[in-house]
Amino acid sequence: MVGSPWSAASPGRRRGPELERAILDAALEQLSTVGWNALTMEGVAAGAHTGKAALYRRWPSKADLVAEALRTGLPEIGEIPDRGSIREDLYLLCVRMRDVMHSRAGQALRSVLHECDHEHADRFHGVIWSGLHEPAQLLIRELVRRGIERGDVRADANGPFVVDVIPAMLMYRAKVCGSEWGDPDIGELIDEVMVPLLRR
Repeated sequence: MVGSPWSAASPGRRRGPELERAILDAALEQLSTVGWNALTMEGVAAGAHTGKAALYRRWPSKADLVAEALRTGLPEIGEIPDRGSIREDLYLLCVRMRDVMHSRAGQALRSVLHECDHEHADRFHGVIWSGLHEPAQLLIRELVRRGIERGDVRADANGPFVVDVIPAMLMYRAKVCGSEWGDPDIGELIDEVMVPLLRR
């Protein structure tokens, strides 16, 4: 009995999470090569070796697909081990934040924000907030608390604006000044701004 024309190909067909990962990877690749404006669902489908229907079943629009690709593609900052001083803890945090923004998804996110219109900008800013800024703020709050307990941070250095300084400086200098945040820049931020702000 002759099998169906799909029988030979079926074992190699991707489904579920494997197919979704291929589509999201293809979306990031498209963002990196052609940018937000030129990205199409057809191009992503071709890059993932699937049909457009597989995309539209999961993401109703290009913006939905791109937001998901960026959100899942951003690496996590991760935990910051106790390095013995608030200076070293915050330095490592800044390096991790820089690495997130220099990742493939981070670079794609920055290019999308430059290209997209106001209708989509808030949505993609939300990706930065949930994927980078909010986790960084929670970590900074934890590092300051740890520094207070360790004795190298003043006890009243836990105001609400303290957690905003590093994310705000990183984003301002990156967007307005074009800074790539090399190690010396991070060192200056910690030594000239954060340590004087936090120390006794």
